[in-house]
Amino acid sequence: MLLGLPLAAHGGELVLRLEPHFDGKPLRLGEANLFPDGSSVTIGRFDMLLSGFALQTDTGQWLDAADYLVGLIRADKGRYSVDLESIPAGSYRAIRFQVGLSKNLNDSDPNEIPEEHALHPVTSGLHWGWTGGYIFSAFEGSVRDSEGVTHGFSYHLANDGNQVAVELPVSFESKRMQTVAIGFDLRELFDRSSGLNPWSGQGFTHSRQGDPLALTARSAVSRSFETPVYYPEIYQTQIQRLDGARRARGAVYPLNISNRLPVLDLGERMPTMEGVALGKKLFEDPVLSSDGKVSCVSCHDRSHAFTDTKALSSGVGGRLGRRNSMPLFNLAWSKHFFWDGRVSNLAEQALHPLVDPNEMGETLPSVISKLEADEEYVRGFEKAFGAEEIEPELIGLAIEQFLLTLVSQDSRFDRAMRGEVELTDQEKEGFSLFVTEHDPKRGLRGADCFHCHGGSLFVSKEFANNGLGVDSADLGRFEASNKKMDTGSFKVPSLRNVAVTAPYMHDGRFASLEAVVEHYNSGVQRGAFLDPNLSKHPAAGLQLTDNEKAALVAFLETLTDPQFIEREAEIASSSL
Repeated sequence: MLLGLPLAAHGGELVLRLEPHFDGKPLRLGEANLFPDGSSVTIGRFDMLLSGFALQTDTGQWLDAADYLVGLIRADKGRYSVDLESIPAGSYRAIRFQVGLSKNLNDSDPNEIPEEHALHPVTSGLHWGWTGGYIFSAFEGSVRDSEGVTHGFSYHLANDGNQVAVELPVSFESKRMQTVAIGFDLRELFDRSSGLNPWSGQGFTHSRQGDPLALTARSAVSRSFETPVYYPEIYQTQIQRLDGARRARGAVYPLNISNRLPVLDLGERMPTMEGVALGKKLFEDPVLSSDGKVSCVSCHDRSHAFTDTKALSSGVGGRLGRRNSMPLFNLAWSKHFFWDGRVSNLAEQALHPLVDPNEMGETLPSVISKLEADEEYVRGFEKAFGAEEIEPELIGLAIEQFLLTLVSQDSRFDRAMRGEVELTDQEKEGFSLFVTEHDPKRGLRGADCFHCHGGSLFVSKEFANNGLGVDSADLGRFEASNKKMDTGSFKVPSLRNVAVTAPYMHDGRFASLEAVVEHYNSGVQRGAFLDPNLSKHPAAGLQLTDNEKAALVAFLETLTDPQFIEREAEIASSSL
């Protein structure tokens, strides 16, 4: 999110992380926080909308973020962070923002908000309803007095004029990715003398006009923010909630997911050591195929980011599959699987290759018979799921457990964003081309890659027709959706590790990155279903120079994660 200066001046990325606590202990919803007199406060809801972000340079200049940048804080979703991207290089001494929204944002039509935006009504849960604006902050729960009497409370700050301005001192240089952690003192918020005091019987405000408690709430919220502390990089906290009897059980697998990746809450899907070990063994075992010679790793080789080097992979009896094998990583963020997106569940996806006649050519009853004849597998399913019998659902869940551990996040580009290494001039030029629109009429010359491959996952669009031409034998996403607009569209793959996943496209037609770049430069075939981000380009193509194309390839090569493609999984199959 640009803060007002050209790309060349960008120095890094700042993650603002709110850390609510009580007496130094992190907030835990539903857990009583005790006061010395024996009373307590229990928080059931802690939500905020933050906006109006700005940073003050050491010269006193304020740099404002875009108006539409809104941070959503939702404790029940483990959502506490806001990303300020492309911070101009320099030194900074203060940060400001507000709890609440500008009048323009507060009056916006919620039905026009994209699903992924913080103001989407379902995402935030903070829109009033069909009329009115947003709730700026919501604190709900109960208190218990020293006599053991319980009172409920519901404090909602809302309505124009009830925004809370926050300005805090900082001291950092924007050279890399770093996290600014801002504490929020719940004890201060619920101070009986100057803050919210639900023990007194004043247990709710919805910020109606003239409500004096709204003023008290604003003042208490303002005082509760604390001076920030800094981290060079932090990881998301993953919480295991094993609510389903069918889910894996046992010790939590240590997933360390960078805060540079989108917020992830696996919930009851959280992998366990036992589930991952079982899933890894199944993934590598050719017993799942009809001829006992083909396993998942036959087409998904770790050294190639879990794909292979063939245009079309071969299965049992040397039969060729219909499409190129997709690489496997960062699947926890995917909503649809396969090139046509016909499956929306990762555990279900894992079963499809087993019964595909061109892949493993088995039947599920036959697979189960073979697994139940193996005592090691019987013990493995019992340890991972408490299962007395092996069922198809559990096979899929076990493989899903392993697949969820395939997280790629430590490429050279990531290290450069953290300030640990520096990209070469050629790589920087390639990055600039990657994130710049191609619009000659406005003097913009770029490769325009980010529309489909944006964000830290390097995939920001699910499906697209990228101008390969429509093949009547393979209509792509249309075959799953039956929507005419999806004709010739295929799943957009992440560009992480792209340098090691050749050949490219759903049919493996391009053998090199240079060929892929040239396709977008001069080979896009126009048609009724071509993605609009490509159809807006001149008919003559991008007309990139040879040096520009080489720079773009050089940048793409920085997205390779050597730790991911070289390491062996930490959990060995023998741990079953």
